[in-house]
Amino acid sequence: MALDIVVPVREGAVNEQLRYALRSWAAHLPHGQVWVVGYRPAWAVGVQHLPTRQRGTKHENTTLAVRAACQHPDVSSRFLLANDDMFVMRPVDEMPVLHRGPVRNVETYYAARAAGDYLRGMRETRDLLAELGHRDPLSYELHVPMPVDKAGMLDALDAARHLDAVHKRTLYGNLAQLGGAEIRDVKIMRRSPGGFSEDDVFLSTMPDCFAAGHVGAHIRRTFAEPGPYETRRA
Repeated sequence: MALDIVVPVREGAVNEQLRYALRSWAAHLPHGQVWVVGYRPAWAVGVQHLPTRQRGTKHENTTLAVRAACQHPDVSSRFLLANDDMFVMRPVDEMPVLHRGPVRNVETYYAARAAGDYLRGMRETRDLLAELGHRDPLSYELHVPMPVDKAGMLDALDAARHLDAVHKRTLYGNLAQLGGAEIRDVKIMRRSPGGFSEDDVFLSTMPDCFAAGHVGAHIRRTFAEPGPYETRRA
């Protein structure tokens, strides 16, 4: 049985990255229902909508959204957790489990860039995992969909109730002992060419480089036709 897709969505009527992410999933990623959790743009049709309040930080809002999806009886017991800026560029038979390598290596990368709450959350999640017996955890903070078991994710979120910037994917992936294959992160941060290949299976973008960069143009060319999850006049 194909897994549902759960995608937390921030408030905002214009979300072109979501539009093209939905087109890419419809074309290339086998799935059941799509659950938009949080805000559903008026143009998004054929998706299930699970409203949530968005009054906290980005981390708190997405944690609330993931918890709501895990607690909803109609969401499949295993689902794919995605963001609205994750694109599946080529067909896959099923979504593999992927990770970014050891947290210690990812932490070194971000520590050189003064990453604020993100780095703090990484370190707090790492420390919690160490307390729970995972001394050298893997990072699952990739910009690709992630297979998730509802019960396991709820256990992970319960263990991190005291953290306001928990790295949910990393906490869950290690507690569930998912393993998986290591890849580099696929997030493209710049407008200029380079950093990606037109043969890449997965891509992710920042709003700016999606709107005005080479990677955004590539994604829009690939999925030029409207998909089943949008009104034709949007």
